[in-house]
Amino acid sequence: MDSSSNPTPRDQITIYGVKWCSDCKRARSVFKEESVPYVWIDIDENKLGEKFVLATNRGNRSVPTIIFPDGSMLVEPGSGRLRRTLEAYKTKQTA
Repeated sequence: MDSSSNPTPRDQITIYGVKWCSDCKRARSVFKEESVPYVWIDIDENKLGEKFVLATNRGNRSVPTIIFPDGSMLVEPGSGRLRRTLEAYKTKQTA
């Protein structure tokens, strides 16, 4: 996928999701608890975001899809894995 079709900001964490998804709500609450800012893209409202998620996840609307500034990605992570990843991210930011 070329960069013109990727709506992910390069210098921020981006969460692609939908308002009604319980996994998305949980992921957003973990970000809040960990005090990590992010950009939210609701793929029900943002068709470019939806297209990106579909292309990234082999045609599936898998949410949350979380993209980090270094290009790494988590798809539908559990709370423990997400917390560990955010802790590592915060450590890198302060290094």
